[in-house]
Amino acid sequence: MEKGTDHDDIIEFGSMILKDNKYNHSIFLLDIIGEIEGHEISSSDCKSTKYEHVLPLIAKIEDSDKIDGLLVILQTSGGDCSAGLAMAEMIASLSKPTVSLIIGDSHSISVPLATSTDYSFIVESATMILHPVRMNGMVIGAPQTFDYFKIIQNRIVEFIVTHSNMKKERVEELMLSKTLLTKDLGTILVGKETVTEGLINEVGGIDKALQKLHELIEDADKKS
Repeated sequence: MEKGTDHDDIIEFGSMILKDNKYNHSIFLLDIIGEIEGHEISSSDCKSTKYEHVLPLIAKIEDSDKIDGLLVILQTSGGDCSAGLAMAEMIASLSKPTVSLIIGDSHSISVPLATSTDYSFIVESATMILHPVRMNGMVIGAPQTFDYFKIIQNRIVEFIVTHSNMKKERVEELMLSKTLLTKDLGTILVGKETVTEGLINEVGGIDKALQKLHELIEDADKKS
């Protein structure tokens, strides 16, 4: 196949253009899977989404007059906090309609990614995990280290609160819970629980996600 086709984009970036629909809308499909890779390269045997790939794609979506909206599909355990938050900020700043769909997991720093869109969906069996910012391995126990972690965590919490229907106090309460994760702090939310908490808008699959995005695009066209 020729370079630049949907086949190549799926292989290289986990993305493609959905355009064969009755609405004549052109929708950019972005698949965020595995580990969110930041400044450090993930293991070669680990599925990952590279932020240096995603950021230019989001800029392309904003700049193109041939793309009407963005659908983000999430199946990720999280990863680099700085990279994930940067991706979420980019998606949130798009002027075009956006919808996210969690189909498996949206853990850790991928929580802001799930809430970064105009509307969000989760399938009934999917999970989300909120937990404090942490670092594996040996860390120098200096006050500055903990202060830095707190700053990052505050940025993440503020983003979630701004782009969802959750209160700051509730987000922090779930992050610091000692009851659900046996050997760690945090909370696991499954399907409907994320909607009840106000984190995600609605339970639904690809059918509802695409229908909602088409509706948002239609509404945007009427206003323009």
